[in-house]
Amino acid sequence: MHETSTSEGKQTKLQEKSAASALGAAIERKTAKIGVIGLGYVGLPLIRTFVAAGFENLGFDVDKSKVESLQAGRSYIEHISSEWIGRCVAEGKLSPTADMDRLAEADVLLICVPTPLSRSRDPDLVYVEATTREIAARLRPGQLVVLESTTYPGTTREVVLPILQQSGLALGKDFFLAYSPEREDPGNPDFSAGNIPKVVGGADPVSLDLAVQLYRRGMSEVVAVNSCEVAEACKILENTYRAVNIALANELKVLFDRIGLDVWEVIDAARTKPFGFQAFYPGPGLGGHCIPIDPFYLTWLARCRGMTTRFIELAGEINTSMPQYVIDRLTEALNSRGKAVRDSKICVLGVAYKKDVDDARESPAFVLIELLRKRGAAVSYNDPHIPRLPRTRQFSIPMESSPLTAEFLAGRDCVLIVTDHSAYDYEFIVRHAPLVVDARNATKNVSEGREKICKA
Repeated sequence: MHETSTSEGKQTKLQEKSAASALGAAIERKTAKIGVIGLGYVGLPLIRTFVAAGFENLGFDVDKSKVESLQAGRSYIEHISSEWIGRCVAEGKLSPTADMDRLAEADVLLICVPTPLSRSRDPDLVYVEATTREIAARLRPGQLVVLESTTYPGTTREVVLPILQQSGLALGKDFFLAYSPEREDPGNPDFSAGNIPKVVGGADPVSLDLAVQLYRRGMSEVVAVNSCEVAEACKILENTYRAVNIALANELKVLFDRIGLDVWEVIDAARTKPFGFQAFYPGPGLGGHCIPIDPFYLTWLARCRGMTTRFIELAGEINTSMPQYVIDRLTEALNSRGKAVRDSKICVLGVAYKKDVDDARESPAFVLIELLRKRGAAVSYNDPHIPRLPRTRQFSIPMESSPLTAEFLAGRDCVLIVTDHSAYDYEFIVRHAPLVVDARNATKNVSEGREKICKA
């Protein structure tokens, strides 16, 4: 009996070593096929990184229009060129597909699907769970699965792992599981997926080792941590840090406005200190797929543990209140010129959530447009990066970008600057618009017509 047990133990270890070794060798030789699930602002840049590293990629998405666009060599993300997409598809470096049966072809599966909030601000993991079930139905020995979607600590081990184990395969022996948070910053020319340090946590030591091997082939620096939970918490901390500090800047903006101080000038003065201060700037509200959402994953987790996260909740309240503050400032500016918001022609300048990108996810522009329309304003918008307003989970506003001509500007009662795109000629805008409400300090260098400008 003892000899049989020993023999079985040796065989099990050989099997474990065999699956891990085979995958490790394929990663080393760059013959491992990478499958990226979710072809959005995270998934496509990740594919670009692994293509540059010499890997063949499968791109999965349930949105067939995205898949068809990529198959035809057309990009729907501004900073990833159609030329590059077309070349990769033609050379077989990228195979876009909506066929989930092809998940079995990939040696590595990277999950890059949305993790939004429900209306009650609870984590909505429907996309993560659905994707994991698709993987589990086709999971085969020797595959590494990595969750990259931002989520709360515990998701990989408590949500993803049990679904994968329904396949009957064993973690660390047959398949491998890790978490590595995405750190994309669209529109940032200095940082991309390849040169941003990559944090990785494994569900077990073998999985961690394989995930580190993988990312070291494509990223300039890999930071291995002790668990999936540490890696998950790392991303939440990064974005909560930003949300809280932006809330402080927003609160100070409201205070300094009341006492006649320019908050941007104050911040620029403070940032001359070479230590102990990092500049964060106010705005018309938070946008993007991370900062408005991620901190509330922590507040939900705290509630589940019988705790309150007052700091985070307060920051959320302040940031959420900023669109209404901007509308109040715009109303005051119109009133000072004898006009009401109702029936005024107002152009929202910029609907992307940040400058120089074509990403409108969670943009405060949608809230501002809705608030203005509810007050009876005739609202239009211009954004050189977004020709028509996309449908979002909360808003469906059929509207196309208006041309920013001198005649158009002169025909508005007010121009509201929401996103400070570099493409805008602010001297031209102030010269021709009768009133400009600036929520981004975009007109700071405009010399003529400053009497037309109201800071918001």
